[in-house]
Amino acid sequence: MKTADFYYDLPKELIAQDPLEDRSASRLMVLDRETGVVEHRGFKDIVDLLAPEDCLVLNNTRVIPARLYGTKEGTGAAVEILLLRRLGGDTWETLVKPGKKCRPGTVISFGDGSLKGEILEVAEDGNRKIRFTYEGIFEEILDRLGQMPLPPYITHPLQDRERYQTVYARYDGSAAAPTAGLHFTPELLERIREKGTAVAQITLHVGLGTFRPVKVEDVTQHQMHSEYYCVDEETAALVNERKAAGGRIVCVGTTSCRTLETAADEDGILRAKSGWTDIFIYPGYRFKIMDALITNFHLPESTLLMLVSALAGKDHILAAYEEAVKERYRFFSFGDAMFIK
Repeated sequence: MKTADFYYDLPKELIAQDPLEDRSASRLMVLDRETGVVEHRGFKDIVDLLAPEDCLVLNNTRVIPARLYGTKEGTGAAVEILLLRRLGGDTWETLVKPGKKCRPGTVISFGDGSLKGEILEVAEDGNRKIRFTYEGIFEEILDRLGQMPLPPYITHPLQDRERYQTVYARYDGSAAAPTAGLHFTPELLERIREKGTAVAQITLHVGLGTFRPVKVEDVTQHQMHSEYYCVDEETAALVNERKAAGGRIVCVGTTSCRTLETAADEDGILRAKSGWTDIFIYPGYRFKIMDALITNFHLPESTLLMLVSALAGKDHILAAYEEAVKERYRFFSFGDAMFIK
C-alpha cells in the first residue's frame, strides 16, 4: 500500500480560509460506506441522520495558543516555536523553525522578555525539548504572547480565537482543533439530546500527528506521534450501554475515533483508561467499536485520509472526494463536513 494511492487533485480555491459565521451552516456530504452512494445535505440535518439509540462521541480538548514568535539571545534571529506537549513542569516538547541553528543551550526570548526558553536537547525526529522561565502564571503569559496554531494552508488571520475551538472544548492541551466538532452549536447539540441520542465526551490532545506529512512510500512504515487521551468511567459505561442495545457509536472526528479504538478491547468493550496513543488506522484495520464517523475533508496522502479509507474503502472515499471537488465543497479545517454511515 503506497502513500501515493491516497492522492487526489484539489483546486487551491476550495481550501476554506475563514470559518462560516454560523458554525452549523456548513454543507454535509453523507456517504454510505457499504455502497459508496453519496447524498448532499446541510450540517443541521445531522439531527435527522442520528437515531435515538445512537451515541455521539465528542473530543472536549481545548486548543492552546501554542505558536510563539521570539528571538535568539545574542543574535536577535527570529525563531518560531510550536508547543506540542508538556513533558512536566515548565518543560515542553516543541517544533522549532528554523531548527538547524537552535542547538542545546540556545535561549529564546519572547515578547517583552517576560518569557524565555532554553533548548535542552534535540530529539531524533528534530523536535526540541525546551524549559521555560517566567514570572507569574504560564497560561496567562501564553494567552498574551501566543497565537492560535492554525495549519499552514490557512493564510488568513483568525479574527476570533473561539472559532478555532469547539463549543464544548474544556481541557487545555491541543496544538490543533478537532475540526469535525467545529460545526456543532449548543442549540444543535440540544436538539440531538432531545431526540434521545446519547452524547459522550472523551479527551485527546491533538499533537504533531496533525502537522506531520507521510514521507515514506510504504504506508505501513509511517510512525504516528503519540498523543495523550482520556476515557472516563461515565463515557465508557454510556458507550457500552448504547452499543449493547444495538445503537451506533458515532465519533465526531478522527481524534474521537482513534481514542475509542485505543481504549476498546478486542471484544469491542470500551475501557475507562488514559495514557498515550500512537494508533495508526489505515485500510485493512478492523474497527472494534466505532460504527459511523462525522469528519471534515482531509489533505491528500494524509493519515486522516487513510483512516476514513479504512472505514469506507479507498475507492469509495476517493470517488466521494472527486464529487466534493465537482460540487465545490469547502475543504480542510474550516470547510464542510462528511458523515460516513
